[in-house]
Parts: sequence; C-alpha cells; structure tokens
Amino acid sequence: MRYLTAGESHGPQLTTIIEGLPSLLPITAEQINYDLKRRQGGHGRGRRMQIEKDMVEIVGGVRHGQTLGSPLALVVKNDDWKHWTKIMGADPLPEDIDPSEIKRQISRPRPGHADLVGGIKYGHRDLRNVLERSSARETTVRVAVGSVAKTLLKELGITVTGYVTEIYNVKADTSKIAGKSAEEIREIVENDPCYTVDPEASEKMVQAIDEAKKAGDSIGGIVEVIVEGMPPGVGSYVHYDRKLDSKLAQAMLSINAFKGVEFGIGFEAGRRRGSEVHDEIVWDEENGYTRRTNRLGGLEGGMSTGMPIVVRGVMKPIPTLYKPLESVDIETKEPFKASVERSDACAVPAASVVAENVIAWEVAKAIVEQFHSDQLPQLKAQIEEMRKIAKEF
Repeated sequence: MRYLTAGESHGPQLTTIIEGLPSLLPITAEQINYDLKRRQGGHGRGRRMQIEKDMVEIVGGVRHGQTLGSPLALVVKNDDWKHWTKIMGADPLPEDIDPSEIKRQISRPRPGHADLVGGIKYGHRDLRNVLERSSARETTVRVAVGSVAKTLLKELGITVTGYVTEIYNVKADTSKIAGKSAEEIREIVENDPCYTVDPEASEKMVQAIDEAKKAGDSIGGIVEVIVEGMPPGVGSYVHYDRKLDSKLAQAMLSINAFKGVEFGIGFEAGRRRGSEVHDEIVWDEENGYTRRTNRLGGLEGGMSTGMPIVVRGVMKPIPTLYKPLESVDIETKEPFKASVERSDACAVPAASVVAENVIAWEVAKAIVEQFHSDQLPQLKAQIEEMRKIAKEF
C-alpha cells in the first residue's frame, strides 16, 4: 500500500489517494471523521481548532460502503479558505500587482520551523510557500489514512491504541492500565482532557499546559502506541529496509515536531544487563509461544513476535511562541523577534492521535506487503493460517 497527500495549511483542501487496499473492506466517512475529531481535541489546542471542523469526503474507491480495490480518494476541505483565496490562490497574480504587496508575505523565518531551510532549498523568498506545507495541518489527512488502516486491522483482529505518557515534567503511571483491554484503555483515554491513562497525572498536565500558555510558551511530551493482536513474523530480518521496527520508527519520526523514538524499554536497555533486557520464551497449548516479559516491545530481529508492539515518540515543544524567539529577516538581514501564527501551547494529546494512526498505517502496510491482499476475505484467511502455524510450530 502507498499514499500521497497534497494541499496547504490555508489552501482550499487537503487531499490523499490511497492505493493497494483490499477490496470488500467496509469504509464510511463516519469512521474517519471520528478520528479527525479526536485529532482536533485535547487540552492546550489553539484557535485553529475552533475555526476548522474537519470532515472527510470519500470521492473515489468506495461504493455502497465497501472498497473496490481501486485507489481510495479522500478530501478534507478547509473552512477558513474563504479568508485566504487571494493570499493562497492558484491562479497567477495580475501583472499590475507586485507579489511583495500581497498581505501576509513572510520574510522572517521562525526558529524551530522549516521556514529558513525550506526557503533556501526551494528558492522561496516568501516563506509562506514553505510554512503552508510544512505545517502540522498536513497530519489531518494522515490521520484519515491511518483511520482507514485501523479499519483494515480491526477486520484482522488487530487493535492500535495511542495515548500520552508524559507532558513536560509530568509522567503518567501506566501501570494503572496493566491487564486492561484495548477497548478499556481507549475509553479511559478518550474521556481524558490530555488523552492519558492516569487521572491524577492528567490534572497536573492540564496545570502545566495552562501555566505555559499564560507565560506565552509551549511544552512537549511523550506518546505511546500499543499494537495488539499482531501475528508473529511480520517484517523480516533479511534486509534492512524490510525490518518492521525500522519502518515504525520512520513513521513516528515523520510526525511534525517528533525528535525521538523507542520500543519497549527503549533507551533504558542501554542501562541494564542482558539478563534484564531480553524476554524469555515460554509455550503453552492454549497460547503457543509467548514471552514472560515484553521489554523489547513485541519486536525481535525486525519482526513482530506476537506480543504487543509498544512504541513511543517524543514531541518537542511547538516552536511558534507568543513569547517569540530571535531570528533574522532574510531581506534586510536585521534581527527581529519571530512572527506569531496561530499556535497551541501543547499539542501532545493531538499528536498521540496522529501517532496512533501513522503506526496503524505502517502495520497494515507491512501485512498487505507480506500476504496476498487483493480481497479482504483472502487476507483474513491467511492471517488466521499464520497464527495457527505459529502456535503449532
């Protein structure tokens, strides 16, 4: 499977085309809109979320609620486009208008953004040409894509759940969800303002976000995604580019503002001895092969083990601040305080939704690449056969 996205933050719409989905997969706009609404939520979000009410339109690849096997096309229109038609229009400017006179032209790059480097790379003197595409607004359709992937995975008995584990210096106690099902965890997360699993920590997170906002600052945090129900052997050890963990790491780091990723106990493994890191293998007639622990996060040798896949990503604080940092105007070369676009004090809760969906996409993609997947019933039968083989091996 593969997909491309197109569109700018203040353009008329965001578009994606997904290729390679099995036929006969049940898909509705309602399913996707549910995830889009979650992405816009969470404590700490800014005014943009009040302006845009993201709703998807399925414009190709689905008939009567099922995929056809042809490319799936999705569109999310930008409600705020009506205020940006002159600034962001696709038609050439009239000859009597100087481009430099267009409102909101930007020559002042913001620290922490793609503005300056993107302008250098593509030769843009108006840095709006960079920030419009580098904006996290693009994750809207990536969430839509991931929502489709989660629908496919659910048909295969696989669930993907994301949530916040840390915001700033507040850490959630994740032991509170030990033994809970994916459905139970999701219910807790979706009823929490910070999308976390620890109500006591959530109250402190809200306080930290409010304090940062009052100070004109921003804060980051850590999100965790758990994939349950994966059959063993998805991925490969034979080539670097077929290793599942490398694909999941790339997906996590592709999210705007994410700067690190780890699996299982992650970097803690470097501070322990081998006997405290590796997961002992056990077998019983009911479950087949399992592990006593899951410190490696459900991955060995670039492949799924059948244990839950546990992956975390760290999001830096959003660089657009109401207490702006110093930069340099590319036209005058004079120092200035960086300009302010609409911004969030903290987008970690929303980022947990993005992380959940990009991880779901990579997991679904790896499965489709490994098994025959023209039709959903064929794919389901192969996954069940793989589980059976692994249990009886």
